[in-house]
Formats: sequence, C-alpha cells, structure tokens
Amino acid sequence: MSRVLVVDDEPAIVTLLQYNLEQAGYQVVTAIDGEQALNLALHERFDVILLDLMLPKLDGVEVTKKLRQEKVSTPIIMITAKTSEFDTVFGLELGADDYITKPFSPREVIARMKAVMRRYHDENDQPQTGTHSANLLQVGDLTIDQDKFQVKRDDRLIDLTPKEFELLLFFAKRPGKVWSREQLLEGVWGFDYSGQTRMVDIHVSHLREKIERDPKHPTLLRTVRGFGYTFEAQP
Repeated sequence: MSRVLVVDDEPAIVTLLQYNLEQAGYQVVTAIDGEQALNLALHERFDVILLDLMLPKLDGVEVTKKLRQEKVSTPIIMITAKTSEFDTVFGLELGADDYITKPFSPREVIARMKAVMRRYHDENDQPQTGTHSANLLQVGDLTIDQDKFQVKRDDRLIDLTPKEFELLLFFAKRPGKVWSREQLLEGVWGFDYSGQTRMVDIHVSHLREKIERDPKHPTLLRTVRGFGYTFEAQP
C-alpha cells in the first residue's frame, strides 16, 4: 500500500484529501505545519508528499529545499493558490516534481500522484548489472549513464534533479527534433498540463544552467522561436 504524506493547515482540505485517498487505497499520514512535515518526511518512508505552499513555521518551499538538501528524493506535489506563481516556480526549481492549484478535485490529485510515482519508480527500480556501457549515451561533451542516472562532463558529475535528468534524456534520445512546450509536458511529465507551459520553461532554464558551458548562449538545448525547443547533439 502506497503511503502519502498530506501537509496542509486547512482542516477541510486535509479531511477531503485523507478521505478520498483512503477510499482509493492509500495509507495517509497528515501534518499541519512545515516543521511537522519535515520531521515526518526525514524519518519515515512515503511514496509521495502533497505539500501546501503556505504553511505555519516552515513554508512549502523551505520544506522542499531542506528535504532535497538531505537527499530525500520522495516525489513532492506542491499545493498552491493561483496567485502564488513566483513561489511555485521557486519550489519547482528546488526540486518539487509537480504542482496543483486550488481549488482542485480529489480525482485530479490522485491522477497527478499516480503520474509522479510512476515516473519515480521507473527511474529508481531499474535492475543493476555489472556493466553500464550499453546504457551510456554520449551527446556533445556530456556522458549520460541511464542506469546510474548520472550525467558527467570531463569525468565530473553534474548534479541534476530527477526531473532535470528525465528532461535531458528525453531530448538527448531525440536530437534535432523540435518540441513544443505542450509536447514536452505530455512526453516528460506524462499528464495533460494544458495551459501550464511555464513549467517547461522553468526546467529548461534550470537544465541549461547545469549542462551548457555558457547558458546565455546555449549550444545544446536551443530555443526555436515561436515554437519550442530542440536539442543539438554536437560531435
């Protein structure tokens, strides 16, 4: 049974989520502030965390930051008001996997949860073998190890979040093709995020900061003005 940590300081939302998640077969643990949530997430195992942005003691952004600093890779879905775009963007950059805006339906929440959990387990449940050479992908001066989920340049490890790695791998396996933001949402996030293309721009920008030698003049991950992005694998 999958375990879900629900974090919100509004009792009505906690009750709504807990009831519907338990009806769907999930085991639910709840927290009403950021400090309690952080302590639970650091010491117990969860399959996904539903994390409100505005919380007492520690807000959702700070909780996300501290968990990622402690190498806790549990998928995090931020719950936010539509007026909190800046904080939502910041939370995604720190390592949140997705966000959902209030008001929401429990059905939508469960669909998002299933999507992020499926991607997380696909990335972390790969069988390990004695050699990884068959799953090494060389693009430009980057070496992508699909088994270890690592990216290196000149034998130096580039620290990517799971979502950044997934986005890079998606591009690297399809060099030269131009992708719209909507296509990237569907292909990488695995859910129909109509109207939420800002998420793609955030992750592309953050990925460029890590893989490009000069992020202001990218040579690998390039913008196709008026349409989207393309990845050019240099020889």
